[in-house]
Amino acid sequence: MKKNIIITFFLLFISAAIHAQTSNEFQNLLKTSAVTYAQAASFVLEAADVTGAYDKTSEQDVISFAINNKWLPKNANAQDSITLENFSYLVMKAFGLKGGPMYTLFNNAHYSYREMVYRELIQGRSDPKMKVSGYTMILIVNRLLFRLENDPWKIPEHSVGTTSAETPAGLAEGNQ
Repeated sequence: MKKNIIITFFLLFISAAIHAQTSNEFQNLLKTSAVTYAQAASFVLEAADVTGAYDKTSEQDVISFAINNKWLPKNANAQDSITLENFSYLVMKAFGLKGGPMYTLFNNAHYSYREMVYRELIQGRSDPKMKVSGYTMILIVNRLLFRLENDPWKIPEHSVGTTSAETPAGLAEGNQ
């Protein structure tokens, strides 16, 4: 009995420590004004649930994996800040997203950026050569995951500020 209590306490303590570590990682990312290639690759590969022959805890392994798959430029340095177009290319490749005719034809970072702007994953004023902040990185990946979970590339009509009674389906049922 005493052994079970100790094991339970230990497991609860470990799970709390893991949660705090993940929370601290997000807090650090949100405070980051310019995300590095290593941070971006780690975050995107984890979000896309990419598996492969690399150690997720090693920045160099993550960067090497992305470079070997041609998802990042060959000259990408783990500590350099990633640009929005290179981040867009990494996201599109890691998630296996299809693009429009120009992206399909040329398959490069510039057209991946344009495709993500067209799909409204990147919103507001932006430049392909600008550095990506932690907040922007989380926002873009979150927007993408939301769309992939629901109807790809289309935000449901009732998702922003409406109730089920205000949606076309709700009105058809007579809810007013």
